[in-house]
Amino acid sequence: MSILVLKFGGTSVASVELIESAAKIVKSEYEAGNNLVVVVSAMSGATNILIDHVNKINYDDDSEYDVVVSSGEQVTAGLMSICLNKLGVPSRSWMGWQIPIITSDSHRNAAIKRVIPNAILKNFDDKKVGVVAGFQGISSDGRITTIGRGGSDNTAVYIAAALNAERCDIYTDVDGVYTSDPKMTKNVKRLDKVSYEEMIEMASQGAKVLQTASVESAMKHDVDVNVRSTFNPKDMGTKISNDIESDNQAVTGVAYSKDEAKITLIDVEDKPGVAAEIFNKLAESSVNVDMIVQNNFIERKMTNLTFTVPMIELERSIKLLNDLKQKINFSKVLEEKNLSKVSIIGSGMRNQPGIAAKMFDCLSKNNINIEVISTSEIKISVLINREKTEKAVSELHSTFNLDKI
Repeated sequence: MSILVLKFGGTSVASVELIESAAKIVKSEYEAGNNLVVVVSAMSGATNILIDHVNKINYDDDSEYDVVVSSGEQVTAGLMSICLNKLGVPSRSWMGWQIPIITSDSHRNAAIKRVIPNAILKNFDDKKVGVVAGFQGISSDGRITTIGRGGSDNTAVYIAAALNAERCDIYTDVDGVYTSDPKMTKNVKRLDKVSYEEMIEMASQGAKVLQTASVESAMKHDVDVNVRSTFNPKDMGTKISNDIESDNQAVTGVAYSKDEAKITLIDVEDKPGVAAEIFNKLAESSVNVDMIVQNNFIERKMTNLTFTVPMIELERSIKLLNDLKQKINFSKVLEEKNLSKVSIIGSGMRNQPGIAAKMFDCLSKNNINIEVISTSEIKISVLINREKTEKAVSELHSTFNLDKI
C-alpha cells in the first residue's frame, strides 16, 4: 500500500464545486488502495482578502497577522473533509499545529523545521484520509506561523518526506511545466520531466508553477514531485526528480520576471566589509536581492555597486540605503524601474560551450539591450527593458529550438 501526498492549489479549490471535483480525484486514489494525505491551499483570492483586513487596521503585529491569514486554509481543509466524507471516503482535517508542523519562530515567512508524522500514521491505521491545511505551522513558543506565499507546496513536500511517500502530486490549473509561459510564447512544449536543479532555477527566475523553497525541499529530501492538472487528473503531468538526462538539450526553458528594479550605488569606498554591510542591511529587512555587479576603479579606490530588487521593494530599499549613506560613504544612489529579467535554464549548459554567446547574439539581432548579466552553471539571466520582454522570451525560445522538444 503506497503513501501519496496530494496538494491542491487555490485555483483548484476556488469554489465548493471545485472542491467537490478535487475530492473525486482523492476518492479515486483512495479506492486504488493508497494511504493519502491531502494538503490544501486557501480558496483562490481568500488570502488577499484576509491580508486586506489586517492592513486596514494599520498596525504591525506579525504573530496575529499569521493567525488571521492562516485561516483561509482552515476553511478549505474543513470543506474538503466534508466533501470526502459525503463521498464515502472517511477523512478528518488537521491544522498545522495539530500534526504538528514545527517551524522557525519568525512570522509571515517561517521555515519548516520538521514534521512529526505520528498522528497522520495513526490516521492511516483508522483507514482515514488526512486533510491538512497548508501554509501554516507552529513555532517553538506555541504560536501559529505562516510559511510565506505559496507555502502549501512546501507543506506537502515536507509531509511527503516525513512519511517517506512514494510521491507528492501538486495539482494546479496547468498540466505540467512548460518550456516557457504559454501566455507569453507560441509553440511551447510541456516537459515530461525536469531535474530539481532546473526547476529551482525556473521557479526562482519567474516560473510560477511551484514555489522555489518547495523544490529545494524536494531535492534535499529526495521527494519525487509531479505537477498535474486538477482538470485532467488522468495525465501524470511533469515529473520533478533527481538529476535527469537532458538528451543533449542545452536549454530546457525560458523564464522571465517582470517588474524588476535596478539600484546603483555610486562611488562606494572599495574596502573589505562594505558589501557585507549593504547586503546585511537589506537582508535584515527581508529585501530579496538578485543580480549583483561591481565595477572597481583601482586608481580611485572606489567602486560602483549595481544590484536588482523586485519593484515592490524598491522604495523600501532606497530608504534603507540612504540610512546607511554616512556609514558606508557613497556619493549617490541611482534607481531604474520598468525592467524585466529573462533567463535561459538547462542542466545541459554545463557541457556545451557557446550558449551565452548564442543568447546575446539573439538579443542583439532583435535590438534588445542588456543592462545586467548574471550566470550560474545551468542559468544565464539578463536584465532588459520591460517592454522587450515578450520579444526576448519568444525569440530565445525559438533560437534554442524549444518548440521542437
